[in-house]
Amino acid sequence: MRSNHKQSGLFEPEHRIDSGFQADSTIVLAHGDSLETLKKLPDGAIKLIISSPPYNIGKEYEVQQKLEHYLEWLEPILAELVRVLSPNGSLCWQVGNYVEESEVFPLDIYFYPIFKKLGLQLRNRVVWTFEHGLHCSVRFSGRYETLLWFTKTDDYTFNLDPVRVPSKYPGKRNFRPGPDYGKPSGNPLGKNPSDVWKLMAKEWEVGLWNIPNVKANHPEKTLHPCQFPIELVERCVLALTNEGDWVLDPFTGVASALLAALKQNRKGMGIDREIAYVNEAKLRIAKLYSGELPYRPLGKPVHQPTGKEKVTQVPQEWLEKKESNEIGSGLLV
Repeated sequence: MRSNHKQSGLFEPEHRIDSGFQADSTIVLAHGDSLETLKKLPDGAIKLIISSPPYNIGKEYEVQQKLEHYLEWLEPILAELVRVLSPNGSLCWQVGNYVEESEVFPLDIYFYPIFKKLGLQLRNRVVWTFEHGLHCSVRFSGRYETLLWFTKTDDYTFNLDPVRVPSKYPGKRNFRPGPDYGKPSGNPLGKNPSDVWKLMAKEWEVGLWNIPNVKANHPEKTLHPCQFPIELVERCVLALTNEGDWVLDPFTGVASALLAALKQNRKGMGIDREIAYVNEAKLRIAKLYSGELPYRPLGKPVHQPTGKEKVTQVPQEWLEKKESNEIGSGLLV
């Protein structure tokens, strides 16, 4: 069944959005249950599966369950994902922590044995860090999530050049005697980023994936309460797929993964049970092709305050209290 957006004039024919997987599809947005929708996909059709699944932390679109029930619910979905994954494809599973009575349960640790049981091989455990989020009072505030990159076989797509980062010391030269003595020792395209990446002023560099999470002032913010930054997916799309390959997000939300795929000339499919998110996703895809999509570009530096902004100034009330010894000086940073 196909959506009526082709007839509405919202999309050109090549930007048609289908509501189910078709042999000639390029964009699919399926409204419905992930498990039932995945069962209809052919074996090995998808080159990259990337998702940030519901975290079971009581978001508005979740019904919180005990951790073991949450994992039991996801296991058959994961089995279907492995079935539809291409033999030379990748699965990227980005998760945070499950918290119960202030005790933290790192979800990547719980998912790893499930994926291993399904025959996947872990290539990297990537850390994504962000500087803003909920503030905790009984433990340190969480400022990172993890992305597990699995492959189905040893023969997988990995394109290093599109994701190289600038070398810190590009002028380094070989110093050992031999035919390369005195020649540049690095790669002119840059170096291989580690599994812990950081967003730098001109490009992303070794360190951490310091990508802003999508909060109120983020240009990509929509009605979704827990939204994927497009640039986080783009890096995986560039490295783990080729143009024309299929990218799938089984919990697509407002389609950040699809937008990353389509921006890089891949085919994209998303599944979500919330019709409001599906409708928002269609609008965002339309804005992508009209050039109106609010978007934080890949490689844009994280904003650093100058120190002159009002919000960076220590409140006068704090200064007055300090002067009157009402608070200890160690509380000011």
